[in-house]
Amino acid sequence: MLESYLPILVLIGIAFAFALAVVVLSRLVGPNKPNDIKLAPYECGMPLIGTAQDRFSIKFYIIAMLFILFDIEAVFLYPWAVMYKRLGIFGFVEMGVFIIILLVGFAYVWKKGALEWE
Repeated sequence: MLESYLPILVLIGIAFAFALAVVVLSRLVGPNKPNDIKLAPYECGMPLIGTAQDRFSIKFYIIAMLFILFDIEAVFLYPWAVMYKRLGIFGFVEMGVFIIILLVGFAYVWKKGALEWE
């Protein structure tokens, strides 16, 4: 039984050896001329403002989580739309309940002011 896994193990070994060889060769052969400009952190072509330890407003993270939540809603809507005719009235009612729950959550978030960027 273990003999059948031998080709897979050989392939994994070759893949790791190739990856290691590429990294080592690029380090040895590639140009390496560091200077102050190349070693400076890149911030969209602008000079650095502050330090890397600056804190972001919690609103940034809340809006990011809300974006992900409503993006996932679209992921659920697509397969439902594809299978709409097969699901019939049951699928329509279930998706209606799903959308109503999301709309209630969206109204709550909007009323709390989580979408206001200050």
